[in-house]
Amino acid sequence: MSISPYSAVLFDLDGTIADSAPGITASLAWTYEQLGRPVPTPAELMKWVGPPILDSFREYMGLDEAGARDALAIYRPHYVAHGVNDATIFPGVERVLRAIKAAGLPLSLATSKPEGPARAILDGFGITDLFDEIAGASEDETRSAKADVVEEALRRLTADGFDVSRPVLVGDRSHDIEGAAAHGVPTILVTWGYGAPAEQAGAVAVADDADALLSALGLVEDRAA
Repeated sequence: MSISPYSAVLFDLDGTIADSAPGITASLAWTYEQLGRPVPTPAELMKWVGPPILDSFREYMGLDEAGARDALAIYRPHYVAHGVNDATIFPGVERVLRAIKAAGLPLSLATSKPEGPARAILDGFGITDLFDEIAGASEDETRSAKADVVEEALRRLTADGFDVSRPVLVGDRSHDIEGAAAHGVPTILVTWGYGAPAEQAGAVAVADDADALLSALGLVEDRAA
């Protein structure tokens, strides 16, 4: 039985479960090249990892809505073909996910990445079956803001009959905290992802490793299992 104070867990993907930056930044660099623009430094491209990508095309490339969608049409096929598999799972994360499953807590992905590529990453790690729902951005990006993804994850878990009265989100960026807070959901921020220390403001807890995350979730592993 779970002794967690939470009734359901939502998990971000990029920077929380997966170190997916290499595939994302390589496809972004390729997109810049196709658009005839100077390619930013790797450090500058890291700012793109996590937030909704249409927002980043507008903010970091200075594109309008039509231009951002044109850029997305260049980026996404390259990322799906080449970038999705260029990701690794962070140490200890699978152990945490399995502990959540063993505790009987409902678990949903909540990512601003479209659900197709998100599922492909989870499939590659062999952990898709640990999730009750895979909630992400819609393919047309009309649902991509974190608040909208969190709302969809909660809606699906509720439709499945799960208790979502006390949910928590695990993420790595300030937009995770803000998107969850829009629905009264607290966020546990992990430090192994892509967020800067200043982005920890507003988190209900901060976890530096898998053991700290398990503790923040109120879970104790059965090492004998």
